Amino acid sequence: MPGTLLYEYAVLRAVPRVEREEFLNVGVVLYCRQRRSLEVRIHLDERRLLALAPAADAGNIGAFLDAFARICHGEPGAGPIAALDAASRFRWLTATRSTVLQCSKVHPGLCNDPVETLDRLYRELVL
Repeated sequence: MPGTLLYEYAVLRAVPRVEREEFLNVGVVLYCRQRRSLEVRIHLDERRLLALAPAADAGNIGAFLDAFARICHGEPGAGPIAALDAASRFRWLTATRSTVLQCSKVHPGLCNDPVETLDRLYRELVL
């Protein structure tokens, strides 16, 4: 039976060499308007990253992932975007860009528990 809560999610990707368009899934960000919830799960597998791009700067990518998470959670001191409401932060974080961190297209779904759904997506798409 489908859930009753509408959610949207995107897969967070590390793209060490943007011109090659090769990426490694490193996280999932999920927004549920009804629960006013915006959450992210992140895992950077440095071994897999370096297998994909031996010259990749894992420390730099890790710092970008940390900033992404801080903005997602609306932490004070994370900049002006972090001060926006959850929907605006989600739209900004998932906007199309050509940088070392990119998001997939946003996908919708229905669930009963957004946190449980995020954990499932994280296991399936990142780990």
